[in-house]
Amino acid sequence: MSAEPLEIHLDDRDISRSLRRDVRVGLTAAVKWLPPKWFYDSRGSELFDEITRLPEYYPTRAERAVLAAQATEIAELTGAKTLIELGSGSSEKTRLLLDAFTQHGGLGTFVPLDVSVSALAGSTAALAADYPGLRVRGIVGDFTRHLEHLPTGGRRLVIFLGGTIGNLLPEERAAFVAGMRAALEAGDWLLVGTDLVKDPAVIVPAYDDAAGVTAEFNRNVLRVLNRELGADFDPAGFAHVALWNPEQEWIEMRLRAERSMRVAVLDLNVDFAVGEDLRTEVSAKFRPEGISRELAAAGFRTERFWTDPDGLFGVTLARAE
Repeated sequence: MSAEPLEIHLDDRDISRSLRRDVRVGLTAAVKWLPPKWFYDSRGSELFDEITRLPEYYPTRAERAVLAAQATEIAELTGAKTLIELGSGSSEKTRLLLDAFTQHGGLGTFVPLDVSVSALAGSTAALAADYPGLRVRGIVGDFTRHLEHLPTGGRRLVIFLGGTIGNLLPEERAAFVAGMRAALEAGDWLLVGTDLVKDPAVIVPAYDDAAGVTAEFNRNVLRVLNRELGADFDPAGFAHVALWNPEQEWIEMRLRAERSMRVAVLDLNVDFAVGEDLRTEVSAKFRPEGISRELAAAGFRTERFWTDPDGLFGVTLARAE
């Protein structure tokens, strides 16, 4: 069965407006910031794929270990007819679930949602070829804005992997989980991957690897702004910084100006003092009780919580009440 034509709710103009809005708001804030989603042009995606294979970067390996061990139980517990993946990318880890659901029987449709048309077109074509009995319906959209377009009916399982939920600030996370519950019906399921609180000596190197790949990934956001908005950032003028915030229990990635500079972007002249930081990512780490509490506040009941053998990464299966 071939993949269905992509359902597009996010076009180039919409993406451009969103980028311009984020840049204007973030670069004029008292403490400058940019959202991490702007890392991911084609080069950024390649760099992130490289990051996931680095020895320091444990989250991908740890989450894969959980899914490999628990995929059959997830298929048996949920009995889902429709599997929906938010921020799907290549859906590489999702194949562990698709294999389990295929063996269990009953799954009819897979719906990956992602902002990238090219990535989604490639992944849906490959998945349709590899799972010929499965209906593959890709949706181009932003998981913070387009949940109302998820397919309805049947028993649904929504998966949100990779610890991506940790990139949302607490108020954003609460709004997202509430929106997710509003998009589902009682009895539907949610599977979410979360990086866990642990020794910062383990966490920080995952965001500041010895080979410097994460540093290049971090600076890539400046190259995106140069290309898309005609900005004149000098990426080499910014140092990559990864800091553990013990109060918030999150890692912050920043770009630190190594000299004073003025950057032209849009109709702005943005001044950076030497040593000034531009925050590009927050990645929250979680405790099991905190995950359950946040999900419960939105109307989800935690049914299972698993970790990898080393207790680095958690996967929570919750049901909409």
